Amino acid sequence: MSFASFAELALSPRLQQTLRELGYAQPTPIQASAIPTILAGCDLLAGAQTGTGKTAAFVLPLLERLMQHSQDERPRPIRALVLVPTRELAVQVHESVLRYGKETGLTCALVYGGVSIAAQVEALRAGVDILVATPGRLLDHLRQGALSLAQLRHLVFDEADRMLDMGFMDEIKALLKQIPAERQTLLFSATCDDNLFALSRVLLRDPVLVEVATRNTTAAEIEQRVYAVDGDRKQALIEHLLKVKGYAPALIFSRTRQGADQLAQRLGKAGINALAFHGDLSQGAREKVLLEFRAGTLQVLVATDVAARGLDILDLNYVINLEFPHQPEDYVHRIGRTGRAGNKGLAITLFSPEDAPQLEKVEAVLDTRLPQQWFPGFEPDLTRFEPEPRRSGKAAQKQRARKQALGGKSGKVR
Repeated sequence: MSFASFAELALSPRLQQTLRELGYAQPTPIQASAIPTILAGCDLLAGAQTGTGKTAAFVLPLLERLMQHSQDERPRPIRALVLVPTRELAVQVHESVLRYGKETGLTCALVYGGVSIAAQVEALRAGVDILVATPGRLLDHLRQGALSLAQLRHLVFDEADRMLDMGFMDEIKALLKQIPAERQTLLFSATCDDNLFALSRVLLRDPVLVEVATRNTTAAEIEQRVYAVDGDRKQALIEHLLKVKGYAPALIFSRTRQGADQLAQRLGKAGINALAFHGDLSQGAREKVLLEFRAGTLQVLVATDVAARGLDILDLNYVINLEFPHQPEDYVHRIGRTGRAGNKGLAITLFSPEDAPQLEKVEAVLDTRLPQQWFPGFEPDLTRFEPEPRRSGKAAQKQRARKQALGGKSGKVR
């Protein structure tokens, strides 16, 4: 399904005017597919790569449907709920609702943990049309009687796969008990697996399935490189990439908070303006760090996977993985922070022998091989890349291919 312009998507003149002011001319594939489906009132399971405009794909039709069914009751009941897994994504979605809906007269509130609950209660008491929330804090408000979902008509799960990864299933079940069965439900996800499809069977009724790209793939605009390097030289290589190659501003991912702190401190001593970003920071500190990074005053953000979702940073050209993530699906979300909205991006992952199991899992998710290369001056000690026990079937083929690629690849870097 394709549309030449937003004018063909049956959106109201007010929304179309806002889109023109924002410079939006042509819908992305996920928008062209999802918006008519949502406007028709259907449940939806949508798979789309990060950075493809999926937030607008559900926010715009939700605004349209709420405008078509105006609500005179005061205070206004919550009619649309957008559930997200992280605070950062909650802020991003809330900002999108305010931006797209500025001429609609509709109101939106934001609810997430790590900040004072009192201000959120006050906003809820005033009445809102759309609520953007993380599951845990939303349950807190429900238990305190600060809000009601009895009149909810539209329920959106943004990055539903991440909610499952983070163990929110119990919270989701508790929330469903307080939400009307007669509703429109939308599930958006960058990756799809059996667990997600099982969740969709519980939540959705005769859903439309929309996938705008091959399942669990990365954006074509992202160039992926895997550099084989000894584990004890990874941080030195990152320092070289930043200072000599000029790969900055950059978002660097570490599997652990301790690793993020150590790398940020090392880069700081090398004269690189870098800060760590992880769950040990207060919400205020996290927001301050992100503001500096978005403003360009911070060269490097060293983050754990808490930042893999919900970060929308314009003109971010470089993502570097200190190592592969614990969850192979998170690789897609990590590198998806670059190459957004059709822009080019470079994703670099550092690979040492202990990363071999994680690399295999990522390749299985992507259904493609990620060949390794060497960076001049940081060639690995091949005696450390000892062959593993012989395997059978596809595992053996993958392992032999990996060893051949590692042993025969030139150190020349594109």
